[in-house]
Amino acid sequence: MSKKELLQNGVNQVFYEEEWYPPLSEALKNLTAAQASWQPEGNAANTIWENVNHLLIFKERLLSRLHKDETFVAPQTNDETFVQGDAHDEEAWQETVKRTLHVHDALQSSLASLQEEALDQPSPALPVWQQYLNILLHDAYHTGQIVQLRKLQGSWPAKRSYL
Repeated sequence: MSKKELLQNGVNQVFYEEEWYPPLSEALKNLTAAQASWQPEGNAANTIWENVNHLLIFKERLLSRLHKDETFVAPQTNDETFVQGDAHDEEAWQETVKRTLHVHDALQSSLASLQEEALDQPSPALPVWQQYLNILLHDAYHTGQIVQLRKLQGSWPAKRSYL
């Protein structure tokens, strides 16, 4: 299996196809703005909405690098990527979910259009394949957090069969 095929498989699993863990699309399914804004007592964790915005920034940064888009401006610190929306603005939350789907589809399309040798090119410092792999691992990590937050708030089944 080539690097490209491995990455394409990972892109599918981390976002769309449930295998060993729920994909991000499933973790976001049927969430309201209030649920996406919920935080455990003591502010010990970021909200789901903050996590989703955080993931979006890094995916958009990779897309901008792949398309040589100079208009993308990355936040100065990691903390600035955890942006919270208004818990009462259902439309804004649904727009965030749509944006997440769109950005993931764009990453999937960009990967499909790349030649195998382009994956080894640095952009700007790390090879493209490593940046895709980092995105996949990052998504899996934060998807786990999102599922845990949903379990804590009662919007995710305590036990769930997926195979």
